[in-house]
Amino acid sequence: MHNYELALVLSAKLDDESRAAKLEKAKGYITRYNGTIGNVDDWGKKKLAYEIEHEREGFYYFIPFEADPTAPAEIERHVRIMDDVLRYLIIRTDAE
Repeated sequence: MHNYELALVLSAKLDDESRAAKLEKAKGYITRYNGTIGNVDDWGKKKLAYEIEHEREGFYYFIPFEADPTAPAEIERHVRIMDDVLRYLIIRTDAE
């Protein structure tokens, strides 16, 4: 098991319920592949460094999790096709 972090930027056009549903869906993908989720860091609405899909703001979430080495590829495969996800990134946070 390794430690990872999923950085997720959701569209600022989403209402609170839709945004919470998207976040839960992303967390569901982590648990589906036997990952254990830590405390989700919600940064709220922030201005983007550059315009993405005609949007200048997005909601930032950082989700730390522990999973097998094969899980990040599978999680990324699902998050990539989610609607209203402007950007995502999974990084390994533990030292080798």
